[in-house]
Amino acid sequence: MNEGRRSVLDFAPVDIEKEEIGGGAFVLRSREPLKPYPDNLCHYLDHWAQTAGERVFLAERGGDGSWLTLSYAQIRDQARAVAASLLRRGLGAGDPVMILSENSLEFAVLQCGAMYAGVPVAPVSPAYSLMSQDHAKLKYIHGLLAPKLIFAVDGTQFERALKAIDISRSEIVVARNAPAGIKTTPFGELIATTPGSEVDAALAKVGPDTTAKILFTSGSTGQPKGVINTHRMLVSNQQAIAQVWRFLEARPPVIVDWLPWHHTFGGNHNFNMMLRNGGTLYIDNGKPVPGLIEKTAANLKDVAPTLYFNVPRGYDMLIPFLEKDKELRDNFFSRLDMIFYAAAALPQNLWEKLEQLSMAARGEKAVMTSSWGATETSPLITAVHFPIDRAGVIGVPAPGNELKMVPNAGKMEMRVRGPNIMPGYYKQEELTRAAFDEDGFYMIGDAGKLADPGDPNKGVVFDGRVAEDFKLLTGTWVNVGKLRVAALAAGAPVIQDAVVTGHDRDQIGLLIFPSQAGCAKIAGMAADTPLADLVKSEAVRGALRQGIAAYNKENPASSERIARVLLMTAPPNIDANEITDKGYINQRAVLEHRADLVEKLYGGDQQAIVL
Repeated sequence: MNEGRRSVLDFAPVDIEKEEIGGGAFVLRSREPLKPYPDNLCHYLDHWAQTAGERVFLAERGGDGSWLTLSYAQIRDQARAVAASLLRRGLGAGDPVMILSENSLEFAVLQCGAMYAGVPVAPVSPAYSLMSQDHAKLKYIHGLLAPKLIFAVDGTQFERALKAIDISRSEIVVARNAPAGIKTTPFGELIATTPGSEVDAALAKVGPDTTAKILFTSGSTGQPKGVINTHRMLVSNQQAIAQVWRFLEARPPVIVDWLPWHHTFGGNHNFNMMLRNGGTLYIDNGKPVPGLIEKTAANLKDVAPTLYFNVPRGYDMLIPFLEKDKELRDNFFSRLDMIFYAAAALPQNLWEKLEQLSMAARGEKAVMTSSWGATETSPLITAVHFPIDRAGVIGVPAPGNELKMVPNAGKMEMRVRGPNIMPGYYKQEELTRAAFDEDGFYMIGDAGKLADPGDPNKGVVFDGRVAEDFKLLTGTWVNVGKLRVAALAAGAPVIQDAVVTGHDRDQIGLLIFPSQAGCAKIAGMAADTPLADLVKSEAVRGALRQGIAAYNKENPASSERIARVLLMTAPPNIDANEITDKGYINQRAVLEHRADLVEKLYGGDQQAIVL
């Protein structure tokens, strides 16, 4: 472990109560009560527009590479104009505005304006428009929302998507580049509207239970679910964050952030943190992918953040730039209060590299922290507000939150209750009912355990999913059940069954139980040939490689692409709970029992087939 002094931040003291409720279950809660909070997010924008109106709230790169900025006063004024334009169109609480856009100044202004009018916004993942071939998820969401107004930041960019859905009953608003053959309204018309008393009247009705936005999460299965985000959820969550991370109020925070606003991490946690604390958000037009991470490095060389938020994959790609560019490294750490990761566990080697870089830049380790939550929890449930020296700890419940831990399948399932929990899924009552237990706790599906069973103040350690699905390093969900079925088909007749790997790694892999008969047939060997000999056959390995490669060509997304496989020779062990009496492979048990094979799979072992 790196030696050296660690930066100190003003964190709230940890004071957690543990209530035993029987059957091995217990509830954790902070003894610090949640303090009062405003009725809506608009309160914050009004406050900063009045008290620090010239301060930059948002900035993005312009076409010439310079920063285009909007101050708090400018965004407040433009938001009120947008609110007036929406109200004059007759839009209300039941008319969500569908947003097709990457993070942008126009996206932010439209979102804030809709909130002033009491109109929900529903930002949709650009991938559903720009990367999908059949637009199935976009069509589903459009059908669910039935929007009267659709905003596309760039009409040409989203033209194919707009033509894939029925827009006959929708007004299409574009910020630039009107699409061919589609009637559109320039976004400039909305912000040119003169607001009147109707905006104040509408804002007076925007209360804690008013829907601010609908965020779509695919979770891990099926069609996207529309998570209703009320103002109470969003404002109470920011209040809880401010109470545990007290330093946020000491100086206006500055972030350089790529995390998308159609997700709760970027759109609620980060955006609203800047709004609540009078901070400045520089929209990072880079991403942690080859060809775009360079833009992130350039932006961080230009703007020194006070906080930095990312997923582990983002740090993995950024660290080489910090290591080779001293000027970038020194600027990045120059006024950095805290490094934050979420959405997946941060590998310890990345943690230590960040500490080394911080030591080199300023002679001390930057504070590194994390939290845990979900779209349904807006998002923060637990927060780390005490020193930690390694990844895995997700903190303790924030003020106002209750964390119930219930024994389930050998793990402690975590369930949550508090003012930041969603009222339900949009127009999906059955899913809503199924999401809560008999005590009103939201069943998030994650597992955890106390770092010290005798001291809840030491925090909770994330312990994976109760179910089989997992996240890659990027935070992307992998649908294990769906992928397993696809793998069996792609690898036939070589594969008898398979276990999907990749939790907290950057690629999906398979541990394969081969089919004795199928392999023997392909290899042209006797049916009783030992499996150890069959799996060495180049014919078998070639057939498997060919089948998986064909599948990958049709499924290139990181959440579906199979990057490596390992043929196992030991059959499933029923005593180790690897297989049930019904022949069902227990994914978790196999992964735990054969952890050494998982390491071989990702460690470059010659037996692994890398695709």
